[in-house]
Amino acid sequence: MTMLTCPCNPNHLLSHCCGVYHAGTPAPDAERLMRSRYSAYALGLIDYLVATTLPAQQSLIDRAGIEAWSTRSTWLGLSVENHTALTDKRHATVTFTARWADDKAPDAAARAVTHREQSGFVKIAERWYFLDPTAALKMGRNDPCPCGSGQKFKKCCAAWLE
Repeated sequence: MTMLTCPCNPNHLLSHCCGVYHAGTPAPDAERLMRSRYSAYALGLIDYLVATTLPAQQSLIDRAGIEAWSTRSTWLGLSVENHTALTDKRHATVTFTARWADDKAPDAAARAVTHREQSGFVKIAERWYFLDPTAALKMGRNDPCPCGSGQKFKKCCAAWLE
């Protein structure tokens, strides 16, 4: 039996790192959710990527696009710069750099990709979810926030979703 290393950190075994979350254990914080999502991209675990996105956004996700990107890329590494739990303890940010090679790019220079991002996350009923800025919700700023906080959208998750 081959022991797989974890795509988020090759110094760890998948079964002792992100594999635990892929199997259903909730990630204990936003950083570990983000790491497990990177690993899910590398492993083609599209259902996990959908399930760990804000529930109100899940039906808006371009599943075919995510799957194509996941499978046509060679995932080269992840580095996390910062994980910040915000003062409300329901929201957090993770700043990271992901590296991959786009296997369908026309030339070698276009294949190597380095992407730095600060992503937003929200905790709902003891589970962390990714706030996907590409899955735009049709709602007004004064509508209730889709995370269920009881606050207006503009006072809660709007900064990550607009």
